[in-house]
Amino acid sequence: MIAMASLVASALLAAAPAIDAEIRAVAALAGEPRIVSAAGVTRDEASILTIENTTAFDPADTRRRVVLIGAPGTDDRAVVDVVRWFKTRAPRAVRQRWTLSALPVARFEPADTQSLSRWITFQAPDLIVTVGSIPVPPSAPVESVAATNIAAAFQKLLAAPRERSALHAALVSRVQREPIAIARLLAPRYPEAPGISYIPAVAWAQTLRVAEIAGDESLREKVHRQTRPWLTGEQKLFGDRVQLTAVAGTLIFADLAAAGNAAAAPLLDEGAALAAAEKAPAVPEYGQGWTDDMFMATAVLARSGARPGHERDLDVAARLLTGYSARLQQSSGLFNHAANGPAAWGRGNGFAALGLVEALTRMPAAHAARAKLLEIYRRQMAAVKAQQAPDGMWRQIIDEPGAYREETATAMLMSAMARGVRLGWLDASYRPAIERAWRGLAAHVADDGTLVDVCSGTGAGPTRRYYFDRPAVTGADDRGGAMALLAAVEMYELGKTSPAPAPR
Repeated sequence: MIAMASLVASALLAAAPAIDAEIRAVAALAGEPRIVSAAGVTRDEASILTIENTTAFDPADTRRRVVLIGAPGTDDRAVVDVVRWFKTRAPRAVRQRWTLSALPVARFEPADTQSLSRWITFQAPDLIVTVGSIPVPPSAPVESVAATNIAAAFQKLLAAPRERSALHAALVSRVQREPIAIARLLAPRYPEAPGISYIPAVAWAQTLRVAEIAGDESLREKVHRQTRPWLTGEQKLFGDRVQLTAVAGTLIFADLAAAGNAAAAPLLDEGAALAAAEKAPAVPEYGQGWTDDMFMATAVLARSGARPGHERDLDVAARLLTGYSARLQQSSGLFNHAANGPAAWGRGNGFAALGLVEALTRMPAAHAARAKLLEIYRRQMAAVKAQQAPDGMWRQIIDEPGAYREETATAMLMSAMARGVRLGWLDASYRPAIERAWRGLAAHVADDGTLVDVCSGTGAGPTRRYYFDRPAVTGADDRGGAMALLAAVEMYELGKTSPAPAPR
């Protein structure tokens, strides 16, 4: 059970820039916690800074976890001073038994009822301590302690015996599952709403991989059953209005055709023709101009182009990827979502990364565009790796520490990175980032296959605020389930490989 203690402090409220500087200074001291991150943003998009460690989802870490939070209106420096005490003067026995994460000033907007709860939950706390009064998740019981000496009161709390909280135990249990176990959890469940769109198709394609790995014929039969209406011609692939998200759904017919289903090949041909249609060079006829298109078109074209006699489809995919990269890739290596979407949206970067790896996976070594696509991909992966959150997740806006840590961005980017290491495009220095991302993702997949914090459907938005405020789904979700299934299979495949040689 999580214990909650309230420590009361009073002092003048300092300006945010001043306390932010002190937060960074205390984080720079030797020892843990040492990573400056954020739990949310203010209305003017200033990050609400935190000081964190990287062990929230580490099963090997047996220490108890304490979360320290400062309420607005109290002394901004109170929490920072406690962190300094913990790192420099706390008894060795305390540091051996406890690990600390801190949110010095919880200055959330009144309408923001989720950010604090999200942050606390995925710090996996065994004890929560507040300086001043602040609402906390209702599952946390309250233990009030009044003190004039915050550090002394804090030390007293840490001296008391503490069992691992139910929340901490549950998260560790999730993380300890093997990738194939999570894949076998998700594959029978998703998609819950079959249709010709990229989301069901990704789930079906990965379910076929799980069926092969596990020797589970029931999973293969599930895919055939759910795709039968289109394979038999009972249902048309597309309605009157063609959308590239639907065209991407035909990727499953490439996989079925490769497995010997003769009825699937004409459906792949239909999808590939639409994916290859251009209204201008590198501008898909049915695309939106978003990074989404980099995956939606390429997932079909790369599969089609791998067939003898269809090599032109790979050429079209390469032209699309290089054209979009020229328009949308930042100098940092991250991708803006769109020309009129000025943010490095998490899932948008996932679409770019997966589009690149889909092409590279099937592209001959001698293809004229391969070196350029590898360069684009490696720049993005280096930038993504540098922006990973302390718990291993990637965020709704990749380079904004206060954006929420999002399930699909983590699953997609981890998948693209894992395949790159497995196939030798990236070196072994990326493995720790992949492993941390996997643990973060696994913590967001419940034992019943539901997900936590899946960004809802998102078109291009005109401001960064638009992306900050996109709602997140917690529960059953076809999009989140499909991408987590992909990540589980890629993590399983990576686990079978030895560290790669130098990138090629």
